[in-house]
Amino acid sequence: MNVATPIAPDAAAFDGIWPAEGSSRIPARVYTDPAVYRRELDRFFYSRHWSYVGLEAEVPEPGRFKRTAIGERSVIMIRNRQGEINVLENRCAHRAMRFCQEKFGKVKTLVCPYHQWNYNHDGKLLGVPFQRGVKGKGGMPEDFALTDRSLRRLKVTVRNGVVFASFDDDVEPFEDYLGPDVLRYFDRTFDGRELVVQGYSRQRIPGNWKLMMENIKDPYHPGLLHTWFVTYGLWRADNQSQLVMDRHHRHACMISKRSETVDAEVTKGVTSFRKNMQLNDESLLDIVAEPWWGGPTVCMTTIFPSVILQQQINSLSTRQIIPVGPDAFDFVWTHFAFADDDEGMRARRMHQANLFGPGGLVSADDGEVIEFSQDGFEQDQGFATLCELGGTDVGNSDHMVTEGLIRGMYRYWREVMEI
Repeated sequence: MNVATPIAPDAAAFDGIWPAEGSSRIPARVYTDPAVYRRELDRFFYSRHWSYVGLEAEVPEPGRFKRTAIGERSVIMIRNRQGEINVLENRCAHRAMRFCQEKFGKVKTLVCPYHQWNYNHDGKLLGVPFQRGVKGKGGMPEDFALTDRSLRRLKVTVRNGVVFASFDDDVEPFEDYLGPDVLRYFDRTFDGRELVVQGYSRQRIPGNWKLMMENIKDPYHPGLLHTWFVTYGLWRADNQSQLVMDRHHRHACMISKRSETVDAEVTKGVTSFRKNMQLNDESLLDIVAEPWWGGPTVCMTTIFPSVILQQQINSLSTRQIIPVGPDAFDFVWTHFAFADDDEGMRARRMHQANLFGPGGLVSADDGEVIEFSQDGFEQDQGFATLCELGGTDVGNSDHMVTEGLIRGMYRYWREVMEI
């Protein structure tokens, strides 16, 4: 197994972090403790798991690259001359410099500016300046071999245009990693049609990375927090819905069908509901049902630990989670369409994307409450959350009045973290 293994904190550092049984009461230190965070990076981002790195459409031709990260480790997704996708660690094999600074680009070769070590698109070292010395002086030792100093090349899987990578050469096959139930919803959106990137949104959220995973495993809040959702029926507690997990409870799908009528029972006393709210731009509700939906108007899929796949009405995006410390993460949205969409549908997808993203009429709420939650965890390290809506068990559901998906994720988290 080719896995990076940082020096682990002493086992005593984790004593007493989560003394209670179960996964419904999550201690504040799970979100704030630096030792917990370092173990998470090692066990979730650097071993045993697949992480999202991008879409094939982002590197459409040989030499095209995208710089991103898995955990805190910078990586480059690049297409080689044979048309294959590689993911290489952005770290020169000479002096460890993160040599690639551009987010996107096209190169003939990858060159580290420090000492101009030169690599091909597969990460193989092509040349070293002054390898043979200058005028008989200096140079590399006789036993120096270019083949010994390649860039770290990650294991890669590409499914229907979506690229995942792992630092672990022995990671299970991607299809097994997702499991059949979640894979079915993955393939519902990514069914093999050619994808087209429409744009990006980026933000840094001052909160623990798991809080965003929780947020998209939480059907409790959308019909309460988000005025847009509850008022226009895009997500309410009375929607026809389904919650699905893989057998390990790490991944999940929240599936919902928009309500056309308002149930007074689910809006009574809900302060975010605005019965008389009017839109200046009615086109935000220009929703066109697509055959591939199969009925649901929303499908939010969390693939642990690194990405959320969004189909919210006609808006499509991936939302990548990149932790940058125990109390912050970068959140990168890639908005996409299908190559066979007509001009009207492409414009509709982009227009409805204004509901989401950092400044979206819906998603701005999520970033703010995550920040405020992190503040609360930092304020009192003895606090524990209460995720017991719908009980304390873990399982799939045909309704949204539950926090079972969050409990499922933390059951898995505790097993892997051994906490």
